[in-house]
Amino acid sequence: MDIRQGKILVIVNPAAKRCEAERASYHARHILREKLGAVNVDVVQTTAPGHATFLASGVAGEYASVITIGGDGAVHEAINGLMQIDEKNRPAFGLIPVGSGNDYARTIGMLEDVEAACHQLLVAQTRPYDVGKVNDEYFVETLSFGLDAAIALGTVEARHHTKKTGGALYFEVGIDQLLHHLDHHHVQATFDDERSIDTTAIMFAVQIGPTYGGGFKICPDADPADGMFDICYAEGKWSVPRAVAAFARAKNGKHTKLRGVKFERASKINIKFDVEPPAQSEGERITGSEFDISMCPQALQVFVP
Repeated sequence: MDIRQGKILVIVNPAAKRCEAERASYHARHILREKLGAVNVDVVQTTAPGHATFLASGVAGEYASVITIGGDGAVHEAINGLMQIDEKNRPAFGLIPVGSGNDYARTIGMLEDVEAACHQLLVAQTRPYDVGKVNDEYFVETLSFGLDAAIALGTVEARHHTKKTGGALYFEVGIDQLLHHLDHHHVQATFDDERSIDTTAIMFAVQIGPTYGGGFKICPDADPADGMFDICYAEGKWSVPRAVAAFARAKNGKHTKLRGVKFERASKINIKFDVEPPAQSEGERITGSEFDISMCPQALQVFVP
């Protein structure tokens, strides 16, 4: 389908990227209403965490499409709302990226310019993309535990008192984490009820798309529509210099052949930690020490340019 088929709800996170999303929403609203007709485009701003989930969960039968203006956190909330709607009635999803990391935008090919992204949406067609589920929460790009989760959560916190964004901030927080908080975690994981590991790791990433942290290519070959998770973990004991070197190489996906860096692919994963680790999904903190992860293959129609 294309974006002209039915009404559109635009959900704006006005706080995204230091409030740039609020300004961007006025520009996007003008373009979309001019091209599609004012009666076909409704725009709502979120007012609190979880509001986008609430809004998206109640649109079945009223809107054919839901467009989010914001970053990966806004995407995460909207997807969790849409996935509460049965697949037959689930609206298509589109994104105008105005965030700090924009990893999902990078995966689906949306440009980080409001006018350009609007024009991409106007000619886009939907494609069925994968959605992951961890315990009771959905995700579309990244889920991670240990070091990379601590860096992601630290980056979100650092945005509140710095003007830096994206990969530069992620890298800065990452180096600080590596130098001062390089923790090793005991992890047991089973992949597709067939293969198991029982090991020590500093990080464990489960990806649908290839990047996290504003463009770090942690799983360079990940395909968001193949029905499989791509998993990367750093096994064994790591010294600080070795971990720093690997982290730097991961920016461009050049870590894949390093000793101790392991990869798996699976559609179902169970992970257990002996102590609750830092854990995040699209920059949102999750809690627990055991995680059941399953794939919802091609469960979401996404506007792709």
